[in-house]
Amino acid sequence: MTATPRRLHLNAFLMEAGHHEAAWRLPRSNPRADFDLRHWIELAQLAESAKFDSLFLADGPALMGTGEFRPPGQLEPLTLLTALSQATSRIGLIATVSSTYNEPYNLARRLASVDHVSGGRAGWNIVTSAGADEAANFGLDDRPGHAERYARADEFLKVAKALWDSWESGAAVADKAAGRYADPERLHRLDHRGAYFKVAGPLNVERPPQGYPLLVQAGSSEDGKEFAARHAEAIFTAHTTYERAAAFYADIKARTRAAGRDPEGVIVLPGIVPYIGSTEAEARSLAREFDELRVPEYGLRQLAAVFETEPSAFELDAPLPDFILARPKLEGSQSRSDLIIDLAVRENLTVRQIISRLGGGRGHFEFIGTPEQVADTIIAWFEGGAADGFNIMAPALPSGLAAFVEHVLPILRGKGLFREEYEGTTLREHYGLPVPENQFRA
Repeated sequence: MTATPRRLHLNAFLMEAGHHEAAWRLPRSNPRADFDLRHWIELAQLAESAKFDSLFLADGPALMGTGEFRPPGQLEPLTLLTALSQATSRIGLIATVSSTYNEPYNLARRLASVDHVSGGRAGWNIVTSAGADEAANFGLDDRPGHAERYARADEFLKVAKALWDSWESGAAVADKAAGRYADPERLHRLDHRGAYFKVAGPLNVERPPQGYPLLVQAGSSEDGKEFAARHAEAIFTAHTTYERAAAFYADIKARTRAAGRDPEGVIVLPGIVPYIGSTEAEARSLAREFDELRVPEYGLRQLAAVFETEPSAFELDAPLPDFILARPKLEGSQSRSDLIIDLAVRENLTVRQIISRLGGGRGHFEFIGTPEQVADTIIAWFEGGAADGFNIMAPALPSGLAAFVEHVLPILRGKGLFREEYEGTTLREHYGLPVPENQFRA
């Protein structure tokens, strides 16, 4: 029996005017793209026309930076996804929502609602919110500790799954003649009592079309990887080299197997920020245009935030300070800080060079080259055991996504690696994943 050929998965990671921190300053960019619904609809329709598996909206419950040097936020993602669901029909719709600053019942209801109104296209990127500024918006003096945030997320997801399962298939009978809407024997109370939550249930929304929204995870710390091995169906991850990505890929697949799950059921998607030109010189010129529009002060502030220190701790034309190179224990983004240190040491970078390298993708893989070179790199990672697909993170939007669709996708399709048309209607079908069994089914 011939095995089904492995297919590449592509997710369009959308971010206002683009992923590069200076994208909003380009002459051709819309500086108010963050709150322009038409902008988001056009991006979603572009990605859907290209048959991307999904699109993704990042989010955090706090202003990004001070707002001085870059657009500091965007529309609330589940609200935005609901609007995009009505302007599209097939592409998957994934949003980041924090497990730290939400409650299981309300969030399970909102996610189930998006899955219903989109016809089974919703996905949830589960984050534990690393920023202290986010905690301050919820009456806390500081964020909970790293391990505690993941312990809470673990229980949160257990409750959310039970809530989605609390309506069995066929619970809604809608028998007009008998005057009987639902079978109460197929509606289940949870009466959950845990370390963090007390939830009665059942949910007041029927089980989502996909059973659960697609469950996505993006943390690469030890706690994050263990959480992903237990729960994630797709993983968004950041790596600057093939070797680092391949090691992560092998590690997460092994952890998934050890957790008693099928590693093939976990789709690993590193990010790539492609600067595409018809020649290498043209691609380098495009990347240089972005870099020249950066405001170094912004990059310095962002770097300081990652390492939970002050900008004054750094000298622009010196290496990272020794206390950073010693890898202090951080409560925030541990995997991202390790990535930055590894990059700085490997390439002997000054702080000025580091913030330049982070300007386009915040630590994701940046590639500058022709369409053929971008495609060859994607194929090498995919076939070499470093990725099941990619988060496409265009440095400017919509131009960067349009360039990828017009010039790179035909090469991938020509090699039989990416679909010509959608074969299913739900996000789970795009990713080749089944509807989860209902835990309450007899």
